[in-house]
Amino acid sequence: MKANIGISEKNTQAVALILNQLLADEQVLFAKTRNYHWNIESPSFMELHKLYERLYTELAETIDEIAERVRKIGHYAEGRLADYLKLANLQEGDYTNDQTTQIKNLLDDHETIIRGVRASIEKVEDEYKDTGSADFLTGVLKEHEEWAWFLRSYLK
Repeated sequence: MKANIGISEKNTQAVALILNQLLADEQVLFAKTRNYHWNIESPSFMELHKLYERLYTELAETIDEIAERVRKIGHYAEGRLADYLKLANLQEGDYTNDQTTQIKNLLDDHETIIRGVRASIEKVEDEYKDTGSADFLTGVLKEHEEWAWFLRSYLK
């Protein structure tokens, strides 16, 4: 049954694509963060191991919320790795166990997501008339701004 939520099918389809692209980026970032959690080698190993675990745990919750938002507006959430890699703006990147490289890579990815979400909020609100998804995206933006701040604090 189609969602009858006061937003045209054309607009919910456009918003669903934006959300699925964000979902793809979140999945790539989740995998990268989990990889770094497993492979960090640093004098700060335990601290970073725990930080990365916190980050990927929170990312997993965000991923679920994004997918559920897609469903709430009447569309299907992407769920295949191949589709994520096609939709994502983020790249998987090379393996590294270096603390500074890992933190810079994660910071770059969070900031890429921040810029993308910030641009999407206005479009979703003004062009597609989906206040609920714009509000949702604002919450995601705030989460990534906090995570970027945490990561930035490790760099000089």
